[in-house]
Amino acid sequence: MLAQLVERTGESSEVLTSFLDEAGDVIINRVYPFRDDVVEVPRKYQRRQIEIAVYLVNKRGAEGETKHDENGTNRTYESASVPESMLRDILPYCKIPSAEETDDENA
Repeated sequence: MLAQLVERTGESSEVLTSFLDEAGDVIINRVYPFRDDVVEVPRKYQRRQIEIAVYLVNKRGAEGETKHDENGTNRTYESASVPESMLRDILPYCKIPSAEETDDENA
């Protein structure tokens, strides 16, 4: 993933590693909102992790910008962090505990 990100942005791998980590945290928090023990992005969302990292790299220096007009260039960001449109297809994982798991917790 890091090689793809370097190719897309031209940045150094040291800088991009932190953006990949941040993108991964965003995805993990979306998929597993009630768990703190998950550290790996599910395989099906790894491409999205790259897309989010590219977005964060390109937005660097303009965090929180809601509108910018200069020499015919207009910039508006959807949100201060990762836009909801990039997260829309990332579905939270949920599990209904079995009777055994429920009994273990109540014991």
